Formats: sequence, structure tokens, C-alpha cells
Amino acid sequence: MAAEMALVRPISKFSSTIPRIGNSRLPCTRFFTIKMSSTVQSQAATLSKKKKAGKKEINESLLTPRFYTTDFDEMEQLFNTEINKNLNMSEFEALLQEFKTDFNQTHFVRNKEFKEAADKMEDPLRQIFVEFLERSCTAEFSGFLLYKELGRRLKKTNPVVAEIFSLMSRDEARHAGFLNKGLSDFNLALDLGFLTKDENRHGDFFSALMKAQPQFLNDWKAKLWARFFCLSVYVTMYLNDCQRTAFYEGIGLNTKEFDMHVIIETNRTTARIFPAVPDVENPEFKRKLDRMVEINEQLLAVGQSQDIPLVKNLKRIPLISALASEILAAYLMKPIESGSVDFAEFEPQLVY
Repeated sequence: MAAEMALVRPISKFSSTIPRIGNSRLPCTRFFTIKMSSTVQSQAATLSKKKKAGKKEINESLLTPRFYTTDFDEMEQLFNTEINKNLNMSEFEALLQEFKTDFNQTHFVRNKEFKEAADKMEDPLRQIFVEFLERSCTAEFSGFLLYKELGRRLKKTNPVVAEIFSLMSRDEARHAGFLNKGLSDFNLALDLGFLTKDENRHGDFFSALMKAQPQFLNDWKAKLWARFFCLSVYVTMYLNDCQRTAFYEGIGLNTKEFDMHVIIETNRTTARIFPAVPDVENPEFKRKLDRMVEINEQLLAVGQSQDIPLVKNLKRIPLISALASEILAAYLMKPIESGSVDFAEFEPQLVY
């Protein structure tokens, strides 16, 4: 996942800085806004006015952006075999065959237990779970839109890679459709406008792509950027999820234990291609994350207080400083030197 998002990710609308690695620029990704809505379904909601009355916009924030785009012209150059001599087309062709096989074609199955579980769920857990489904569904739909467009634009430049992107869009659409049907159990649905009917080897595909760009991976700058990217993903996830502990506890999970499991597995997979990754299995790493959660909770409490804006800002200064200090300390921890390995040498065990 991290390898995938290294190339296709949102850049905050509050920042226009594009990281540079070596002498080359990563494919530019920019965040843009598309309004989505969740619509209360009813038999009488067939008229447009009634539909509009039942719609609620999904909020976006710096930490939870919805849609992604990229620099399509640069992607065309990246996959042009005449320009990029490092592209290993035999590897991409092998990946294409795996995508065509579609191992997860029958994986997403809904049964009566879905509906029964939704009927039994009550507020506030019900609302938290609905928000989780909304965020997940729009994220998958975003991937569908982006990969579909890349598949269309790369047909002439690199037909093999274009077909892979098209099949990846198929996977993302299937995920979004499954989640949207899950919302229907709550008498809700995301108004996606249009959607065609998995993540088989998305990470492997982007790993193969990055290996074709060795300047992103083979120097000290690349190591620094790789560690920074991984850490930013892990910290964002941990802080966000710890704000939604009620949801995870409601479905029988310990939020922090679950997040650390995801972070560790993601880090191991990312280490297959990134030249360096944080040592997330060092107990000190989790202690720093927990400290960040404590500071973040204090920041949220300040924001929700009745103090005047000036007092709030003054109270935030030492907390922001402490949070930045913890993040920097985590970044400066001794990393794990890693790098590309053959896919067959490390096959992560996925549990669904």
C-alpha cells in the first residue's frame, strides 16, 4: 500500500511543495475537491427535490482527503519504453497475467448476516460505522477514477501497463461497489454518479514501476524521503484511528494493537522496494506514537474549549512543539536498511 501511494497520493491544498529525489521529480500529485453525498433511500425519494433534501456532504480535511490525481503527461513519459530503458516489461507482463486471472473475483460475498448485523447496530456505533463505510467507499472510488484515466491515456504509450491500470480500476470499482452495498444495509448509499462493476497485486505493480526508476531508490536522499513518507503515513493513520476508538472497540478490536499490526505488515511489505524504512517493531516507536496520541488529544481539547481564539493559539504552541519533537525523534530513530527483493522471496500472508 505504501509503495502504491508513494506515486499516487494527495498533496494538501495547504502546500504546493513537490518533494524531489535525486535529480528527478516524483510524478506530481495534486489534491482536488469533488463533492460527494450520502442519500437516504426511500420509496418516495424518486423526485430530485426529495433526493437533494436527503443528501449530506462528506466532510474533507487535511488528514482525510477524498480524491487523487497525478501528472498524466509525466506518467506517459515514465511508462514510455523508448524513454525509460529501465522498464522490465517481462515483469509487467507477468503481473498482467495475474491481474487477468482475477483471483478475488468471488471474494466479495454479501449474505444475510450483513443485514442482520446492520439492524442490530445502534448509535453512536452505528453512525461511526457508517462514516467508516463512507470514507472507505469514496477512497476506493477515487482509485477507480484515477486508474481508469491512466489506463485510457497509456493505451498508445504502453498497452501492457495501460491494461494493468484498467484492471486495477476494475478492482477498485468492485471494492467501492461492495462497500456501497454495505451502506444500503443502513438505508444509505453514496451518490457516486456512475460506477462500473482487487487489490490483487497493486503493490507489486507499483514496486515494479519504482524499480524502473532507480534514481528514486539508490541514494541517501531517497532513503530520507522513503523514511519520511512511511512515517507520515503511519503517524497519520495512528492519530486518526485513535480518534475513532469507539468504532474499533465496537467491532471487538483494540485500536492500537490493530493499527500496530497493520503498520508492521505494511512496513515489511514496503521494505521490499524502499531503500530504508522506520524500525516500527522497535518498542520505542510505539511509545512515541502513543505519546503523539496524548498530545493530539490535548490539542483537540484546546480546540473544543470555550477559550477565546488568542488563548487557544497560545495553548497550542507548546503542544504543537511537543508533537513535532516526537515526530522528529521517531524519524531520527535508526532505520532498517532495506531495498528491492524478488516478489517470490517475500509473500505477505493476508488474512481476511
